[in-house]
Amino acid sequence: METVDAQIHVWGTGLPSNAAHWQITSFTAAEAIAMMDEAGVDAAVIHPPSWDPDSTELATEAVATYPGRFAIIGAVDLGRPEASRAAMEGWRDRPGMLGLRCMFLAGEDRRRLHDGELEWFWAAAERLGIPVTTLATGSFGELAAAAVRHPGLRLTIDHLGGRGGNTTLKDAAAMEHMPDLLKLARLPNVAVKATGAPGYSSEAYPFPAMHAPLRQIFDAFGPDRMFWGTDISKMPCSWRQCVTLFTEELSWLAGDDLARVMGGAVRDWWGWPRPGDGRA
Repeated sequence: METVDAQIHVWGTGLPSNAAHWQITSFTAAEAIAMMDEAGVDAAVIHPPSWDPDSTELATEAVATYPGRFAIIGAVDLGRPEASRAAMEGWRDRPGMLGLRCMFLAGEDRRRLHDGELEWFWAAAERLGIPVTTLATGSFGELAAAAVRHPGLRLTIDHLGGRGGNTTLKDAAAMEHMPDLLKLARLPNVAVKATGAPGYSSEAYPFPAMHAPLRQIFDAFGPDRMFWGTDISKMPCSWRQCVTLFTEELSWLAGDDLARVMGGAVRDWWGWPRPGDGRA
């Protein structure tokens, strides 16, 4: 069974702006590869972080240096529609580039989403076949509307639908959004990244408070729209424990369903061919 991490960050300078991340000035692709090999992780999707202005170039270098081990989810400036629409043309022709990530928790991009100013973006992503992944607690209604208007758009909700690393919200309090998230399962073009589950728990491994929300997501979205991953630089445990939480501790997840959640589904959803199948 192949194991593909749906989200990690690598950076070469600056401290992470989110204090939940490791407060170190660099985490390189080489360091990630060593940890992945130890944990039994075959591949990972890099989301270049905003705190390092050169992080996209580092991710591109990682794709070239470690063939088949990394791909990239990039970003465009939603406040510059003309320039960003132009950048999206040929986006997936860039080495290792799979799609785009948007952050809608706060600030101007959240306002743009709620004020209906991003129709150009959804239309371009649908037309160009660019998957979009979003951190968007509190904006599920707006995202659902976009998914309905653009049935060809492949939209992914980050971090079990939560805020991703908010250290003040743990266990049930961190999952209060779950009923609203599960409503999105009726839309066949919406998926969920089950990334960072240990970070929402106040308990030690195997993080029992997270088992029920994971089961709810699986039951609603199924194995083809639920993607394992870590956001490893925020996790309170080892990469290997992030793997075994799914492969050994969830008795209801096994066989082909487990293989889909652990890597097969995210490859298909984001269009990342398996090694030997072409564009890896």
